[in-house]
Amino acid sequence: MAKKKSTPKSTPKTGRKTAGSQAKKSAKKPAKKLPRRVARVVGKKKPPTRRKRAAAETAQTPSPGNDALANTGTPPIPSELPILPLRGTVVFPGTITPISIGRASSRQLLDESLATSKFIGLFTQREETEEEPGIDDLYEMGTAAMVLKLVRQPDENLSIIVHGLKRVRALKATKTNPYLRAQVEEPSERPGSSKTFDAAIAQLREQARQLIELSPNAPEQALTVLLNIDDPGNLADFLAANIDLSVEQKQDILELTDVAKRVRAIHHHVSSRLQLAQLQAKIQEDVEIAIGDNQRKFFLREQIKAMQKELGEDTGDGEQLITRLREQLEQAAPPEAVMEEAQRELTRLEAIPPASPEHSVISSYIELIAELPWNTASEENLDLIEARAILDRDHFDLDKVKRRLIEYLAVRKLNPDSRGPILCLVGPPGVGKTSLGQSIADAMGRKFARLSLGGVRDEAEIRGHRRTYVGAMPGRIIQAIRRAGTNNPVLMLDEIDKLGADFRGDPASALLELLDPRQNNAFVDRYLDVPFDLSAVLFIATANYMGHVPPALHDRLEVIEIPGYTDHDKAAIARKYLIPRQLKEHGLRRSQCRWAAPAIHTVIEHYTREAGVRELDRQIAAVCRNVASEVASRPRRKGSRARTANGKPDSRSVTPDLVREALGPEKYVREIDDRTKPPGVATGLAYTPVGGEVLYVEAAAFPGKGGFKLTGQIGDVMKESAAAALSLFRGRAEALGYDPDKLAETDIHIHVPAGAIPKDGPSAGTSMFTAIASLLLDKPVRGRLAMTGEITLRGKVLPVGGIKEKTLAAERAGVRTVLLPKLNERDLEEIDPRVRKRLKFRFVDTIDQILDHALGVKTR
Repeated sequence: MAKKKSTPKSTPKTGRKTAGSQAKKSAKKPAKKLPRRVARVVGKKKPPTRRKRAAAETAQTPSPGNDALANTGTPPIPSELPILPLRGTVVFPGTITPISIGRASSRQLLDESLATSKFIGLFTQREETEEEPGIDDLYEMGTAAMVLKLVRQPDENLSIIVHGLKRVRALKATKTNPYLRAQVEEPSERPGSSKTFDAAIAQLREQARQLIELSPNAPEQALTVLLNIDDPGNLADFLAANIDLSVEQKQDILELTDVAKRVRAIHHHVSSRLQLAQLQAKIQEDVEIAIGDNQRKFFLREQIKAMQKELGEDTGDGEQLITRLREQLEQAAPPEAVMEEAQRELTRLEAIPPASPEHSVISSYIELIAELPWNTASEENLDLIEARAILDRDHFDLDKVKRRLIEYLAVRKLNPDSRGPILCLVGPPGVGKTSLGQSIADAMGRKFARLSLGGVRDEAEIRGHRRTYVGAMPGRIIQAIRRAGTNNPVLMLDEIDKLGADFRGDPASALLELLDPRQNNAFVDRYLDVPFDLSAVLFIATANYMGHVPPALHDRLEVIEIPGYTDHDKAAIARKYLIPRQLKEHGLRRSQCRWAAPAIHTVIEHYTREAGVRELDRQIAAVCRNVASEVASRPRRKGSRARTANGKPDSRSVTPDLVREALGPEKYVREIDDRTKPPGVATGLAYTPVGGEVLYVEAAAFPGKGGFKLTGQIGDVMKESAAAALSLFRGRAEALGYDPDKLAETDIHIHVPAGAIPKDGPSAGTSMFTAIASLLLDKPVRGRLAMTGEITLRGKVLPVGGIKEKTLAAERAGVRTVLLPKLNERDLEEIDPRVRKRLKFRFVDTIDQILDHALGVKTR
């Protein structure tokens, strides 16, 4: 096998000069040793090291049979040859080439075949990466060669020196294992005989002579060998083997059996390299004329400048910089108005000296225009089935979001010019909003870019700074488009509800134009100062709570709510996504850490209390670390994967007991039964930016003067709900069988535990009224019952929002019955079917119905 990096160059072999005579001549002149091939006449190469030169001399030493071979002529080629695949090199007839052998099959080929015959077939691989190529993996045309010498290196590698004899064509393989043998035939060559052909030979020989003379590293023997080759075919093969050509180009020449075509092909390559050598000589001559001999440093700088000037790559000079910028603008092909602005800036740049600070500002501005993808767009994947499969692969459930994306793709498929909506994914943390953006981009075949807007307070972060400011730069939108490299990426605006506002402006207001499909086709960044079309960009925003988003911005968004996960959903996500990922990150095999279903439910119920799965992921990682430390500390017996040296299984089943051992005491227990046993405690449901929550409203009464006190970090809205609840009870006290005069002698204290957490919202009226009624009527609230809704002074129950999140929180807390306002009955369809099966819903219109369901009290 020929290794690409270490394959030496072939030494030419002609009828007039044998390898032995060249070796003797080389020995007489040690200062001018032959390279690995007699003549590599194009390009400057790094001189070989002492070790490489010694290896080359050893490899090129001909065998004693070489002279005999030269005297007797070319021997007949057998009809069947062992085939040695070459990687990254082509051997031509008439050349002597050393080859390094690396494959075991190639070493066996030499060991077995050289004992009976010195002939082998040298065929180049089509793909260099193929380790065991077959007959179809090699080029059809190769070279029959005779092995002159075999050299065994000290590192057990082999090297052979071969003499290329004739072109042969592989017909069919007769043996494939352990090495390749094939039947071959010698193609007939068609010699050239016209006057035009003779003139082409003469011109080729002359150009080759000039090329050798212009090449500083060409050995003296190369010109002598060139002049002594009379046969046109041999001359073409000699030049093809020794000029710098690619493997494909050399193989094309090898396959030419028509000598005239072969001469024309090599003539083309020699001419192109001669022109390059003449250009290099001209540059060298121009530099030598321009400077003096005693100015070496200046000479080097002028030489580099002259070379860059000829190549058009001079970026240091102002004129070349302007030329380069103009070429980049032409390649970017911006709209006509943008191109006119860029041309005006280029005209200004020509009049400004490079040392001026404004020079760099203008050049940076033009480079930005040239780098923006004005006409580059990703090809969309409009296969709806494939897109749905990608979304299902990356995320569990979220059917509403997936269905909306499939609808968007369907519209794009039917009407490619349609302007898409601005989607906004709203839900608690950890439900997969941000990662869903990458999945959407993969499903659509677009690039993905993400902008984190959390904490952004400067409006210039969105629109950019004017170029008159020091350190001005474009806004985040334009920067993201430039990084994406396409004008239709999926651009995610993460945490849009966390935008701030101060004296520097309101970033949310800057997004109004950006997120309007009818206006963003001409978005103007202040730094860019020319319109850029953003209508093809798919914007996806994320938020935890839309209450913090300004109304004008909210109006431009199509809100898709993502509720929290049920325990069943979390268990499925843990099995399908979280556990496999954590096992991989901790270096554990599935057999070493087998998770039982009860263990997963233990982590979910007793160690997490969230709407998403981030905390669940952390707790699973903690258990995996515990198992990994145990597995890593066990000594492993050699050759055994299943058991350790002490005979114990090299695996661990994760059970609830192991979970408690790894994570410690249970953090969360269902306390609803204990909390609601005494009178005066009602269970309310609240909606927060992190999902639904269960609130326990406690009321206490003691002798006083009719005072009223609220504690527990309650906001103004909840304070008003508490005051309305107390007034409503006062008005209905007599109907409920309670003496109204006692209220004037009783102080009431309402407390909502977890006082460090601020609480506010218009949905706690029913729970506060129930807590007061339960306390004063001395009747405990029925077990495992929760409620939500606002009340009026007339006893009506008003609808509230966040029903999905509240019911999820109730299900996690162990609630069995939920009291909802009658007008929220329409929201029942959006609740998870599994949650609807586990909960009983009672819909109420008035406070009297709540008292009946919660306390069993009927108003008289």
